Amino acid sequence: MREHQVPVQLLSVPCPEFTTHPWQEGVPLKQRKVALISTAGLMHKSDRPFSLGHVDYRIIDTEAKSPLVMTHVSTNFDRSGFVQDHNLVLPLDRLNELAAAREIGSVARYHYSFMGATEPEKMEPAARLLAQILARDEVDLALLIPV
Repeated sequence: MREHQVPVQLLSVPCPEFTTHPWQEGVPLKQRKVALISTAGLMHKSDRPFSLGHVDYRIIDTEAKSPLVMTHVSTNFDRSGFVQDHNLVLPLDRLNELAAAREIGSVARYHYSFMGATEPEKMEPAARLLAQILARDEVDLALLIPV
């Protein structure tokens, strides 16, 4: 996206400034356990739906029998890509292919989805909790899939 295409409201969103180096070194990619975090408002059909302003997340269990649905609250949100291929908003098949090719160590059982139509600073407490859960599950790499 070019600068002149950035919506005006995004230009006023404050961005954090890091006074220290925010990145951490880790094990080689071929040894990492990877989880996905989407902002598409995904959930299992049996889960509690998202609503406007929700700041929590839903757990996407790869072993669950309940299908995935998208409950993004924006009426302008185009769901047609998700209907055709869920990998557009949660690329689990691609991640499994990377694991099968031994490009990554393994794929986490649990992945997560937030409702993207929410102010990021209001999601911070849930994101910090999720970071602790990911660490406890020995996830070495979490990929954010912004939608």
